[in-house]
Amino acid sequence: MSHIRDGGARRILKAEMARKDLNYDGLVSALGEIGIEETNGSLRNKFSRGSFPADFFLQCLAAMDVKTLHLD
Repeated sequence: MSHIRDGGARRILKAEMARKDLNYDGLVSALGEIGIEETNGSLRNKFSRGSFPADFFLQCLAAMDVKTLHLD
């Protein structure tokens, strides 16, 4: 399983969450709407590790309806 490391993915997701005005509960809800079952606790654990599978990263972006990434 491929993982994005060094916290870069976490920083990108946190920035997108801020742009969408979402907290962890909001992201859990958005993921649920696309069929991905997560809990607030499991989401917090993934973020605190700073490393998660690339497919989870993409699922989060899809759940937040992110069309363009700002990497600067």
